[in-house]
Amino acid sequence: MTIEAPAPLHAPTHAPPQPLQAPPRPDAYPALSAYLSRSAPVPTPASAPPAPEPVRTPRLTPRTLRTGILTGIGTVCLLWGVQAVPSFRLDSLFAAGAHLSGLLAGYGVLVMLFLMARVPAVEHGVGADRLARWHALGGRYVLSLCAGHGLLALCGYAAHTGADVFSAAVDLLGYAGVLTAVLGTALLGVVGLTSARAVRARLPYETWRALHLLTYLGAALAFAHQLVGPDIAGSPLTLWLWAMLHASVGVLLLWYRGVVPVRQALRHSLRVREVRDEGPGVVSVLVQGIGLDELRAEPGQFFRWRFLHRRLWHTALPFSLSAPVRDDTLRITVKAAGDHTRRLRRLRPGTRVLATGPFGALTAHRRTRRKVLLLAGGVGITPMRALFETLECAPGELTLFYRAGSEAQLVLREELEEIARERRANLHFLLGPSDGAYDPLAPRALRALLPDLAEHDVFLCGPPGMADAATASLRRAGVPEGHIHVELFRF
Repeated sequence: MTIEAPAPLHAPTHAPPQPLQAPPRPDAYPALSAYLSRSAPVPTPASAPPAPEPVRTPRLTPRTLRTGILTGIGTVCLLWGVQAVPSFRLDSLFAAGAHLSGLLAGYGVLVMLFLMARVPAVEHGVGADRLARWHALGGRYVLSLCAGHGLLALCGYAAHTGADVFSAAVDLLGYAGVLTAVLGTALLGVVGLTSARAVRARLPYETWRALHLLTYLGAALAFAHQLVGPDIAGSPLTLWLWAMLHASVGVLLLWYRGVVPVRQALRHSLRVREVRDEGPGVVSVLVQGIGLDELRAEPGQFFRWRFLHRRLWHTALPFSLSAPVRDDTLRITVKAAGDHTRRLRRLRPGTRVLATGPFGALTAHRRTRRKVLLLAGGVGITPMRALFETLECAPGELTLFYRAGSEAQLVLREELEEIARERRANLHFLLGPSDGAYDPLAPRALRALLPDLAEHDVFLCGPPGMADAATASLRRAGVPEGHIHVELFRF
């Protein structure tokens, strides 16, 4: 079932849109029409604007980051190769493998920490979802390298001394740094085990988060082991470079995960201004502060929110902005999906808020084409609503598809319809059960609604299952993969 905004809003027969100077409706988001008249004037069809210039912030592209990581791996292998002594003795072969796997494991730990350091240039260019996936995948490789390093070292020592494996293990624990390596590897193993999908689904978020902090202790113990190993301690220059690399990552972690959030809290003094019902189980929280323009938050991005409420203060919740920043006010729109999100309804005006961010790369800087399709599912409408208001497009060049099970599940409907009228954009509500006979996200259905679909950039946000299905349909409908922009969160 498809419900459209009254008449195709870009058709010549449509009545002229309301003047942008008209006062906003009382039930609309405050100053919506005034904001549109000030920041996003409706262009004329005769002079379509070029793609908008995004906020000028440094961004590291995924390709650049991937190249940097691979270059580091090559450098570590070169370091090992320079120091390796050619030999075909069994103990020497085991030792060579142990040295290489140990160096790569140490480097891998540093990469895992860097990916989660929340460096803005990395977060805004690569995207938090991709970083999380790389972190999870890299963690498996690191644990495999740690296990391989220990096993190869044990076999090499046993082959060199002629002792059995058990006796060799006992003897090795007497060497400096080996016990710290075992403890560090054990802690990393606990973190990896609790991060497995089957285990994490059974753990409260706070418990998983606390256990994940063991990564820092495990990394510190592993670093202490490396400092006494022959590959690092054998050369003063290598030792200095390795120590500086660890120190740099440590400073980034301390700065962006410790200092910056505290500085933002003191500078912007965020407090809840209002909690507004948007529909069954959905609320908008308006948070007001000081000098919020300095955050340079872009439509499509999210913050990690910590509300200093009795039962919420210990958890940082990631929510996207559901409207652009204006009048020193941030807005999020949240659907109750658990204990923490249900408690947001009970927030009182004046509640202090700590917000870290902005994060995310689903912003206007990804745009490469004149025509844009925004495709949202469920509460994934929140970042799309902000982009729907701010992306600069000529009449008819901006389209929003909003997938929901029924009309009652539509969030921010009145605001979306008002934006569509003001901007003369296309708005389609794609309604129906996800297991229904008719799939409004099928390639044929999408092309029927938007015949020139393949000429659009597509921004996509929704539940993982819906996003996967929509991405596959878009590709089959002719949209190149490079023009489908999506952020998925499956931690």
